[in-house]
This record gives sequence, structure tokens and C-alpha cells, in this order.
Amino acid sequence: MNQKRINKVLEKMEERGIDYLLVTDPVSIDYLLDYVNHPGERMYVMVLSSKGNHQLFFNNLFYVEEDLGMPITWFDDTDNAPALLADYLKDAKVIGVDKNMPARFLIPVQDRVNAKYVLGSLCVDEVRMQKDDEEKALMFKASEMNDTAMAEVKRLLATDKTEIEMDEALLAYYKSLGASGHSFSPIMGYGANGANPHHSCDDSRLKPGDSIIVDMGCIYKGYCSDMTRTFFYKEVSQKQKKVYNLVLKANEAAEAAIKPGMKLSEIDAVARNIITEAGYGKEFNHRLGHFIGKDVHEFGDVSSVSDIIAKPGMIFSIEPGVYLQGDFGVRIEDLVMVTEDGCKVLNSYPKELTVIE
Repeated sequence: MNQKRINKVLEKMEERGIDYLLVTDPVSIDYLLDYVNHPGERMYVMVLSSKGNHQLFFNNLFYVEEDLGMPITWFDDTDNAPALLADYLKDAKVIGVDKNMPARFLIPVQDRVNAKYVLGSLCVDEVRMQKDDEEKALMFKASEMNDTAMAEVKRLLATDKTEIEMDEALLAYYKSLGASGHSFSPIMGYGANGANPHHSCDDSRLKPGDSIIVDMGCIYKGYCSDMTRTFFYKEVSQKQKKVYNLVLKANEAAEAAIKPGMKLSEIDAVARNIITEAGYGKEFNHRLGHFIGKDVHEFGDVSSVSDIIAKPGMIFSIEPGVYLQGDFGVRIEDLVMVTEDGCKVLNSYPKELTVIE
């Protein structure tokens, strides 16, 4: 159990007047408890109480080898698990509910416990947004692995592999580096496929003049990396050069602007204004970035509507892009960590325009 993190969550609960918080996201439970579990369809809840009488609700199928530092209510598949949880919450006045709690468990609790129910995920999400020293070290290591893997991807792109074959080769390479696997399904967008920001790898092969969007990340000791680079195969047109340099300018300008106290919407505007003024505003059709940590996409984003204020220890992506449907796409993505006076880029893989021969 990570008491320091739990204490921070309890502070957030007090600020919001929440006396019980139901944490059901397995990743958040791992974050607070240092215990990894994949509950499937079974109820899995950590209850944090403002009174300090915390409780875990675990199915007997879950394997617990060590003392987790918190009492456990065990149940099996024939028990009424939501009723057991409701009995524990009978004196609750305000219950914070995890955004991921299944309705099949929440609604029976609501039927039994007359309390005010509020969305309580921010109590954990806001703590997870600012990484501690241990997390920072793991995030930098995961990004270092990603840098190494990107160099291998560049080499492999010259070997006539399909997008799917590149995906498989990348996974094997990650594991050779000591990563546990992909942090998300990688995007290998050849040519016009790169104009789809979330393209799924298929059996496409490279043709001279294709742009290649490579969006990839690995998991190292439970923490994720994420980076995008765009290459060109054999040759590059003047239009492709123009778009590439525009996206690179937006990426670097946004990173240079980051500092504590700045609204993340203002960071988004730095990159978006550069691309919009060049006539490609409609072709930049997603937020500038997302938070990352134990999940590749964590709560919080860098977008035009984000009122989040940059604080030291926050780690998020900066990934402007331009997508010309039926033609090509360009995206350049780094992870950045807000520091006391600016930001530090986690990635070191080069960003200059590169043509693969």
C-alpha cells in the first residue's frame, strides 16, 4: 500500500466533501495499493474512507500472496457482492464513484444506500497527474527504450515489410529491450494510410514517395511511453517537406512555451495557431496532447477546452499533425514533463526530416 499516495487522495476527498470513495479502475488500485489484478467481470473495489476505515472487496478467485495493508472483504461467485458493499456504506452521506464502475454493481448499491453520489475519479486522477520521483524515472526509462526502438523501426522500414509485419517485429524488439510489450497498438501509416490519425496496421507495403507515420510506445515496469515520428520512403515532395516543417515548427514552439502556471489550452493554441495560419487548421483534427503514465491515455488533455494548469511533474504528449485525406499525413510527437521553469522532453530521437533509402 502506498500511504503517501492514498493520503493525497484523502485530501482531494476532503476538498470535495466525499466521505467514501469507490475506486474500481484496476490501474488506479494498482497505483494506490501496489497490487496488479485483472478482475474481468467480477466486482473489484477499493473503498477509501474519510474516517480511515478503508476496505477492499475481493472475489475469492483473486490471488493475494502478500499483506496489502488494508482489510479485505472476501466473497465468491454465489454471494451478492453489491449487497456486501452496500452494507459497508450504510452510514455514507456522500459517495464518490469511479468513472469506470460498472452499472451492474453501482445501481444495486444505489438502491440500498440513500446517499448523494458524485463522480469521484478526480480525487485519484489529479494525484496521478503529477508524477513522483519513482514514476519519473520509470517514464524516462520507458521513453529511452522507445528511442532505441524507433531507430530499429527506421532500419526495418527499408526491408520491405508490411505494416502488420512491422508491428510484429517491433513487439519482439521491445521485449528484447526488457519492455513487457506495446503500450498501445502501434500505428504504421504508409502513404494515404497516414492521413487517418488512428489507422490500424494492415498489409500495405511502401511505395516511393510515401510518408510513413510511426506512432508507438512500450510498457516498462508498468509505465508507458509514446512517440511519433514521420519518415519518407525513397523520395519526398516539396508539399510533403512544407507540411513536415510546419508540423515540426508547431511541435517545437509548443514545447518551448510550456511552463508552470500556464493553461494547457494556451499550449494547444501555440501549435494550433501556427498550423491554422498556414492554411491547414481543418487538417489538424485532434487535441494537441494527452496525459500518460500507468495508462497510455490518462485523465487530462492538452486541448482548446482544457482548463488544467501546468504543474511540475505533469507528463503529457505534444503531438501536432496534419492529415491530407487520400494523400499523406504528418505527425510529430514527444512526451514532455513540466519542470519548475519550463519542461523537459523525454524523447531524444531526432526530429529532422528523414528519407529512408
